[in-house]
Amino acid sequence: ALRYKSMPPLAHPILQGKVSVFEEIRKQDILLSYPYQSYRHVIDLMREAAIDPAVTSIKITIYRLVSKNSKVIHSLINAARNGKRVTVVMELKARFDEESNMNYTDELQDEGVKVIFGAPGLKVHTKLLVIKRKENGKSVRYCHIGTGNFHEGTAKIYGDTTLLTCDPRISLEVKKVFEFFESNYKVKRYSHLIISPNGSRRKFLELINNEIANAAKDKKAEIVLKLNNLVDEELIKKLYEASQAGVKIVLIVRGVCSL
Repeated sequence: ALRYKSMPPLAHPILQGKVSVFEEIRKQDILLSYPYQSYRHVIDLMREAAIDPAVTSIKITIYRLVSKNSKVIHSLINAARNGKRVTVVMELKARFDEESNMNYTDELQDEGVKVIFGAPGLKVHTKLLVIKRKENGKSVRYCHIGTGNFHEGTAKIYGDTTLLTCDPRISLEVKKVFEFFESNYKVKRYSHLIISPNGSRRKFLELINNEIANAAKDKKAEIVLKLNNLVDEELIKKLYEASQAGVKIVLIVRGVCSL
């Protein structure tokens, strides 16, 4: 407290003082950056969805949910009580939080929420939320795609980002991800989302090769990576190759870095 100036999270300028989060997302995509901006906007979105008569369903992936009296859980329960179809993909292999997640599972199921325990052999690490809403006789999907857990506490500390969008190119692919969780035998194809474990390395190698090609043509060539750990041998070799080709590379690595 003596060394560091207190920096409370800021309201997002687009969402500050607005009544409806849905209305603002309809106008444009919104990017939230934590801990610099307030997580309250995500809570406001979920609370609005829970009471909005036009909302028909809510689907969410939960990895870590250790905060007591979680506003996220309360919103999901309220939504179920208000007649929304609520589906939660709960990851029971979340490090250090297995017991907490199991307790929340019981609470959600008691309230009529459908709980899916991930996919066999895979860890569901993505942080997705999709809200389906009836507008002018059509279904519109509002999506949250983020790196941070649905956790009000860690959003004040960890450096994470959230994209709020209703762009159908993205929302339809988020819908596909949830369809995979419910029916693992159905193979999905994606044009806009990069899905692990099948598509990530291939796509990242393609993007790095594109920067190598830019460097060869004396165009601007730069890569910025922000990630928890960097240990994939094939990607590390490709980053070496890109650096030697003249690509500027900036790494922001929170944990283990084998490069």
